[in-house]
Amino acid sequence: MLRIAVDVFNRHGYDATSMGILAENLGISKSAIYHHVPSKGDLLKLALDHALGGLEAILEQPEATSGAADARLEFVLRQTVAVLVERLPFVTLLLRLRGNTEIERDALERRRTFDHKVAGLISAARDEGSLRADIDPRTVSRLLFGMINSIVEWYKPGGSLSPEKLADDVITVAFDGLHSKG
Repeated sequence: MLRIAVDVFNRHGYDATSMGILAENLGISKSAIYHHVPSKGDLLKLALDHALGGLEAILEQPEATSGAADARLEFVLRQTVAVLVERLPFVTLLLRLRGNTEIERDALERRRTFDHKVAGLISAARDEGSLRADIDPRTVSRLLFGMINSIVEWYKPGGSLSPEKLADDVITVAFDGLHSKG
């Protein structure tokens, strides 16, 4: 039910999706939906918790909390790509939030907290001397997330680009750039 609801939210927009539209897409009555969840907002919260929970769990893993900052950053970025691909429709919904409801604002605040923690890793890696000091860490963070978040717009699961290769390519561009090594 949740996966179909997320697909409908992504297709129509959360605000434009009525319980009637959800019921039609689920092939059940509106009352059957209410038997499972109290409101459309509760479906949204469950979906956003699934997206954010995956991202937040990355930062709690040992590889994200100990060791050199650049290695921790690489781990976090690689795992962020993995969560994005694994939970693509859920993360797509998260990235399209506008902050129109309290549920959306809470999710956006959780996302900002995640982004700030990653920016902290970027600063730590710069302070350790493993990243360039001439680019502001906030700019680096925004550029990295711009690159990673754009994946929801073009990546096709099951296509020729595997999730692992996608993560490798993101890490290569982020850490080595585009210049050839020749």
